[in-house]
Amino acid sequence: MATKIDHLALEWATAQDLTRFTQQLIQTPSLSGQEGAIAAMIVDHMRALGFPDVRTNEMGSVVATLGSKSGPTVLYDTHMDTVVPASLEKWPYAPYDAHIDNDVLYGLGAIDTKSSLASMIYGAAQLLPFQDQLNGKLVLAFTVQAEPCEGLAIRVLIEEDGIYPDFVLLGEPTNLQISRGQRGRVMFKVLVEGQASHGGQPDLGQNAIYAAARLIFAVQLMAGDLPRDPFLGPGTIAITGIESQGASLNAIPDQCRVYIDRRLTLGETVMGAEAQLESMISRESIPATVKITIYDDPSYTGLIRPAREAHPAWVLDRAHPLVAALNRTIQTVQGSAPEIGHWPFSTDGVYTMGQANIPTVGFGPGDPNLVHTEQEHVRMADLKTAAHVYAGLAASLLMND
Repeated sequence: MATKIDHLALEWATAQDLTRFTQQLIQTPSLSGQEGAIAAMIVDHMRALGFPDVRTNEMGSVVATLGSKSGPTVLYDTHMDTVVPASLEKWPYAPYDAHIDNDVLYGLGAIDTKSSLASMIYGAAQLLPFQDQLNGKLVLAFTVQAEPCEGLAIRVLIEEDGIYPDFVLLGEPTNLQISRGQRGRVMFKVLVEGQASHGGQPDLGQNAIYAAARLIFAVQLMAGDLPRDPFLGPGTIAITGIESQGASLNAIPDQCRVYIDRRLTLGETVMGAEAQLESMISRESIPATVKITIYDDPSYTGLIRPAREAHPAWVLDRAHPLVAALNRTIQTVQGSAPEIGHWPFSTDGVYTMGQANIPTVGFGPGDPNLVHTEQEHVRMADLKTAAHVYAGLAASLLMND
């Protein structure tokens, strides 16, 4: 395998081209649901590099395929969209400037996940001269709406577009280490009921906010008593949003909506977490009902695919051949063995591995602890390293010795 990687490295595109393209990606705003401009730019750039089959699907994700129809299919997946930049005064450089300082690239999406996107393209480009030697297909998928609803766009790609991969590599940041799993995620909306009255006569009503306060306190107590997995760690629960409803600010609110982010460790289920929450509400006599939220925002193409925001935890066995192949590739490229761990956040693996049971592993440049912060940045050298690993892994899985 080392021979294959070294051979590919002889065809290496310049680091300056990779850097420049990553800057262009950061400089192109791509908030969730607004990825049209960056998708068009990616398609044009890949066609200019010589990729033979590049398109956008009905949902607006960019899909590129190279290789033969026979043999396994390897899917590289990362997303184009970003969150909204917050606390602009705290950014060392403007989020869309793509400023480089001391060989470090700063900007919104530098880690999450425009650096892996660029590195995947330039890594896969090294396989273009050897397409007739590929015993299978490499599919690059750059998806939409991953920030608000992980797993949605990749589900459409697999179930509706008919791309059935044998292996999946996710480009979410791992600091050039290996991730082989993550906790699951459920978003609950709890509707707390009350009785409206005038603010001057609160005794005639029942304040939904007061009832919600009891719910919040009970959730705090629950947080310290959730199951723990030795690899993924504990399940967690957190209040992430509160909305009240009343006729006016001088009226007692008759409704309060509380949003709860529940992370599931191994051994926990969506149904179990929902039953646990409902049992607590019943025990505390809180007038409330629990629902799992539905994401149904349209993509930038207008396509709507409703998705229940309930995702299982997943872990790929450490001894799986995909983990082993990625491990060997990283060692060949970097000269040392990577750490093998898990993500602290949720990824498209909730669908590919958690639901579709497709072997899934993760590798990408950038520190995962800086995701969604104003300190988002990536080392320039890591872009080239990641591209080399992406090229080498595809070669090891699709090319004969």
